[in-house]
Amino acid sequence: MEVQGRIKMIGETKSFGSNGFRKREVVVTTEEQYPQHLMIEFVQDKTDLLNSFSVGQQVKVSINLRGREWVSPQGETKYFNTIQGWRIETLDQQPQAGMPPVPPADAFEPASDFKEEDHDDLPF
Repeated sequence: MEVQGRIKMIGETKSFGSNGFRKREVVVTTEEQYPQHLMIEFVQDKTDLLNSFSVGQQVKVSINLRGREWVSPQGETKYFNTIQGWRIETLDQQPQAGMPPVPPADAFEPASDFKEEDHDDLPF
């Protein structure tokens, strides 16, 4: 599955337990009629994927939905869901390296003296 939107918040990497489990959270706000603020967690080596992103960037995040069951000491069963990211890419349009920016179409003056018969350079 994928989620698209703008980065609202990027958390710090947190470590848990003696085995060094790492987790980092990012909030992505969808851009639709009713925007949703989705907290997506990246774990272990995937936490480093967020290093090159910043708040305000438009992104596409590949996610997995995770669910688990927990039984309290009193015997009550509860269910929890998480959204876990495993890939993130920018959707912001960046000019390609070495390519000059293309000016908008309205920056050019329209040709007024164009005659098709004068510009027919096809060999047939």
